[in-house]
Amino acid sequence: MTQNLARTVFLLAHTGRAAAIRSAELVVKGLLRHGIGVRVLEEEARDLPLPDEVHLVKEATPQCLDGCELLIVLGGDGTLLRGAEFARASGVPMLGVNLGRVGFLAEAERDDLDRVVDRVVARSYEVEERMTVDVVVHRNGDIVHTDWALNEAAVQKAGAEKLLEVVLEIDGRPVSEFGCDGVILSTPTGSTAYAFSAGGPVVWPEVEALLMVPISAHALFAKPLVTSPDSVLAVEVLPHILPGVLWCDGRRTVELPPGARVEVRRGAVPVRLARLHHSSFTDRLVAKFALPTTGWRGAPHHSSE
Repeated sequence: MTQNLARTVFLLAHTGRAAAIRSAELVVKGLLRHGIGVRVLEEEARDLPLPDEVHLVKEATPQCLDGCELLIVLGGDGTLLRGAEFARASGVPMLGVNLGRVGFLAEAERDDLDRVVDRVVARSYEVEERMTVDVVVHRNGDIVHTDWALNEAAVQKAGAEKLLEVVLEIDGRPVSEFGCDGVILSTPTGSTAYAFSAGGPVVWPEVEALLMVPISAHALFAKPLVTSPDSVLAVEVLPHILPGVLWCDGRRTVELPPGARVEVRRGAVPVRLARLHHSSFTDRLVAKFALPTTGWRGAPHHSSE
């Protein structure tokens, strides 16, 4: 059907979850009630109890978000990263609602759906840009693959039988060579994802930097490294070993033959995220990881007298 509504929102949901189906129904009805059009992929609509007013889109392309002011994503980390692909390609801000466990990319939880609808209706949100990385794979001097990531590009061994032998490089200079399970090349946004699990530092999102985090390295010096956002990070897979694999955001993968070289630099296109409130990243970190803060007494209180 055709919509002539002045405002339109695109909805992306993990339809394999009952919670996502219920949440999608609530959000759609709330937006339509306030005269905001809703667009949904046809393949997802089959699993959602949607009113006839919803506009169905057949192909999942960046163009399917043309004219949309927001992309609302309902799901866990995997669904949010899928939404980030749409957001980056279209330039439309993504508003994530976490239906999974951690959900650092999400701005709201499932209990906040009424508030999400109200804030969207009132245009009461801000948009921030998150740094991405561009990824290039070379082999024998030729570019054989290009990709990007919001969280991380991970160079990993393809099987369990042997270590991956790599040489690390920063800004055209070698850093170290060792065997490992892999190397994570991460953004600050990704510092709370795979890089965190591998022992990397937590980097506040407003800090512009690149991270290089070895995974289970068999070496004396294999510390996580934090570099300038303008640095070029590279991982070379030594030519005498078995192939490795490259994973971008855990969603897109390509084989890395022996001798492959993976270069990562600051991405040319950011991902835009819609923010509903101004809570600090510190508070988000404490809440997401349920960190103990018992005993904190806060900064000294000064009398107004």
